[in-house]
Amino acid sequence: QVQLVESGGGLVQPGGSLRLSCAASGLTVSGYSMGWFRQAPGKGREFVAAIRWSGGNTWYADSVKGRFSISRDRANSGVVLQMNSLKAEDTAVYFCVAGRPIASSVATEAAYGYWGQGTQVAVSS
Repeated sequence: QVQLVESGGGLVQPGGSLRLSCAASGLTVSGYSMGWFRQAPGKGREFVAAIRWSGGNTWYADSVKGRFSISRDRANSGVVLQMNSLKAEDTAVYFCVAGRPIASSVATEAAYGYWGQGTQVAVSS
């Protein structure tokens, strides 16, 4: 059974940083891409970032480029999302995902077959 378990969410002031982690079990991560989507209150889910385990290719939403960084966590067969210079509009539930998207579909929800339960990130003063 595949499980994706997120951790690291919380409350932070604007301009601050948070580090989200996702640990995977039940799948061989080297054959997958892993990443993050988020859902703000009253809005649909949106792509944040993804990384291809084999090769390390990364993709980012324009809204987080230069502020967020995704990397592989080999110790936990997962991924880490380092979020810097956080803004109020980054407030959302962040979901870890795993799948086998082609490059043109990395930002598409349907490309990911496995989803975590989500972790809340709140950016507020």
